[in-house]
Amino acid sequence: MNSTFLPSRRAFCLGAGAALLGMSTTTAFAKSHEERLAELETYAEMYGSLPNEQFPIPAVDLSKIDPVFLRKFGDYETDELPGTVIVNTANRVLFLTLPEGKAIRYGVGIGRDGFSWSGRAIIHHKKAWPTWTPPAEMIEREPELEEWRNGMPPSLENPLGARALYIFQDGRDTLYRLHGTGQPETIGKAVSSGCVRLLHQDVIDLYNRVPDNTPIVVL
Repeated sequence: MNSTFLPSRRAFCLGAGAALLGMSTTTAFAKSHEERLAELETYAEMYGSLPNEQFPIPAVDLSKIDPVFLRKFGDYETDELPGTVIVNTANRVLFLTLPEGKAIRYGVGIGRDGFSWSGRAIIHHKKAWPTWTPPAEMIEREPELEEWRNGMPPSLENPLGARALYIFQDGRDTLYRLHGTGQPETIGKAVSSGCVRLLHQDVIDLYNRVPDNTPIVVL
């Protein structure tokens, strides 16, 4: 699949755009003091606290995440139709394609071994503040999870976080999810047990934009 992402100037934050395009971060820091302050304010609002959630979500500590993985809107060249979710595990990013050659890009964390499959699937359904049930094979590897064999109630400590999007392929649950996390330091890294994690604020944004049966492409 052919795809190129060109974030808009307004979406850059502290050199993130420059890093994406292969430029030096020194060039990006040549922006005016006023421009940098405006960008910081934008991201502070985007990743601010969400006190009205079922479990109030604190603001993201932006010092713990590489700014290249913060949410951005920009031009995106792809053969996929608007409304498609594209997960690029190599680059640790997820795109939601939009009309007129645009896309929203989110930074993600992936499984230690990445996805065990690639290709096309669908987001079969979504849940807010989901129950997490570890697969039997995970309990075998980590016996301390036995207490959650029948499900861990929703909370900020629940591994699925504020939202979960359930991925099915050929009519079957892959057991992989797109889900939230309150650990910004894990975004851009391969640390989970296989699922794709987004910051709570980002997964809520994505959750609100995509309906059930949204196509997803895993690279």
